[in-house]
Amino acid sequence: MSTMALIFSLIFVLIPIVLSKTLNLGLEKDATIAVIRSIIQLLVVGYILKFVFDSKSIIYIFLMVAVMIIAATLNARKKGAAIKGITWKIAVTLIFIEVLTQSILLGFNITPHTAQYIIPISGMMIGNGMVLAILFLNRFIAETESHQDQTELILSLGGTPKQAVHTQLMTSIKASMIPTIESQKTIGLVQLPGMMSGQIIAGASPVQAVQFQLLVLFLLLTTASITSIMLGFLSYPTMFNKRMQVVRSK
Repeated sequence: MSTMALIFSLIFVLIPIVLSKTLNLGLEKDATIAVIRSIIQLLVVGYILKFVFDSKSIIYIFLMVAVMIIAATLNARKKGAAIKGITWKIAVTLIFIEVLTQSILLGFNITPHTAQYIIPISGMMIGNGMVLAILFLNRFIAETESHQDQTELILSLGGTPKQAVHTQLMTSIKASMIPTIESQKTIGLVQLPGMMSGQIIAGASPVQAVQFQLLVLFLLLTTASITSIMLGFLSYPTMFNKRMQVVRSK
């Protein structure tokens, strides 16, 4: 794509801004900031990735993945501020997902041991894990707050914290996993995923593009389940004090 073509593509940015202005949605500023940030961030990342790919250094790969995890953790923790120690809980979850998926991919030689594969795949897994963490935390906090009387009743009758929030926990885990599962049901029928489309546009064989996309879909399914379940079981114990009373961090 030429620079001029990219400039013309800004029409797709003007459309939502005009619609927001027309309907008084008040999203013009946010949309503009989002576009400017995305342009700057992607350009910077593009040059950084070129340097990392050319250097072929394992240290730079680790640094790139670490930056992704830190950024994802800092963004997701905003939704879980009510849970004590949520920052390290999210970080541990994302690190575990990264180590698990890359160990399988590299250990079984599913993907090459190069930055061109490790970094993009890590970015997709960490980014998806971040979104799922946000979905889970939003739902879990809402569920626990709306069922606080029920939770306290179970505790007063001698129930354990796990028993007191079991229903809310399972509901939140299921709710956060549903979007990933449902989107995969219609993949290829309703939408052509980004990785597959990108490879086809770049000239790769459609069959090869499908194979890589299937790999990503399988990874996303694992990410969805582990993120929701691991974050859930790390979070609920800290919502109670030693007297088994519900607490909230300030």
